[in-house]
Amino acid sequence: MARKTVVFVCQSCGAESPRWMGKCPVCSEWNTLVEETVEQGSKARGWAAQPSWVSPSKPVPLTQVEDSSHVRFSSGSDELDRVLGGGLVPGCLGLIGGDPGIGKSTLLLQVASSVARREGKVLYVTGEESLAQLKLRAMRLGALEERLVAVSEADAEQISRIIGEERPLLVIVDSIQTMYVPEVASPPGSVGQVREAAGRFLQIAKGGNIAILLVGHVTKGGSLAGPKVLEHAVDFVLYFEGDVHTSFRIIRSVKNRFGSTNEVGIFEMSGQGLIPVANPSEFLLSQRPADSPGSVVVPYMEGTRPLLVEVQALATPTPYGGNPRRQTTGVDYQRFSMVLAVLEKRQGYPLQSQDVFLNVAGGLKLQEPALDLGMAVAVASSVSNVSVDPLCAVLGEVGLAGEIRAVRGVDQRLKELHRLGFKRCIIPQSNVQGNEPLRVHGVRTIQEALEIALEKRR
Repeated sequence: MARKTVVFVCQSCGAESPRWMGKCPVCSEWNTLVEETVEQGSKARGWAAQPSWVSPSKPVPLTQVEDSSHVRFSSGSDELDRVLGGGLVPGCLGLIGGDPGIGKSTLLLQVASSVARREGKVLYVTGEESLAQLKLRAMRLGALEERLVAVSEADAEQISRIIGEERPLLVIVDSIQTMYVPEVASPPGSVGQVREAAGRFLQIAKGGNIAILLVGHVTKGGSLAGPKVLEHAVDFVLYFEGDVHTSFRIIRSVKNRFGSTNEVGIFEMSGQGLIPVANPSEFLLSQRPADSPGSVVVPYMEGTRPLLVEVQALATPTPYGGNPRRQTTGVDYQRFSMVLAVLEKRQGYPLQSQDVFLNVAGGLKLQEPALDLGMAVAVASSVSNVSVDPLCAVLGEVGLAGEIRAVRGVDQRLKELHRLGFKRCIIPQSNVQGNEPLRVHGVRTIQEALEIALEKRR
């Protein structure tokens, strides 16, 4: 008879402890140890599990291994293929995470329908919805296909058997937190169950040469729920970003064994599902106000593609002489505070008596240093109540001495500005080459940049 014992497992790294502790002794995270019941005599096979229908592995010389780079198949979405490095690879195991309602299930159902229509059979495993609910969503998205089969099941062993019978090209599991392995005594969603279920799907993907996509929940902090071993085991990890109250969505790769992690996919949420945005810069600037103080355009690099984003600032006197407020949306607060300090110390702007708010239109979250000069010009424009030329963009890193430092990818940024009809751009002097597609103003200090951006508009 199996003997049950109680252990405490870290939800972050999967480490076990015989007693509860406030701080994990392995990853040093606080309040991550949860209680789990383990059967000492259970027959859980763990990561060594391999379905009976999968032939055992044999060692072969590396020179005789078949190159699989040419056997990718498209997901049906150009933006998703861009992030994946060209498409899905047979035998891959991927993990897609994001906030609730962000569009993970919607996108994967669209992918399942497209692959079933173009490539072959797809199995959609749902542990959170009934088949009737899944069909209603598929009808709304126009995703009904004969070769798209679905099953509502959470038992990983039963799912393994179904995969062996159906032999699909692609399997989508929604979500990994609802899956369970019968031999593990802990409930679904626990560290042990997530680890064991992921191990089953890993063996199915590699042994059966089947592409498997797992949907993962995220914690309040925005990281994927479950043990870190889950992220280490998969071939790629994709994150959905964006505000559920806006239509803009970004898919970002934080790990990819088959391609670069510098690419992003951009989508717009609509009644027909997620629609790829072919021209994101035009989409982001479509509602920009004309001649509004505090508004400036910055060519921002997302991976290897330039995006034109609108940075908005609003400075208003602090009421009743209280402490001035500083609030940002979409940018790093510490970086913003540094830019305000440079404006106040080097340029004499009276920001100690001003509430200053900064926003990136479209719900984007930007971290690139090239955004510094755009933030400075936007704040100065709002304080001075002078608008920036709507056909002029700015970019550059601001140093604490007020100097403007060089940034990367200026050629791609300027080409994107020229394509959308911009006439001028303020850039670091060290980035000026002389063959730019539009008029550039090379600046060495923040004072020069503000004189060009604001003084000519007075």
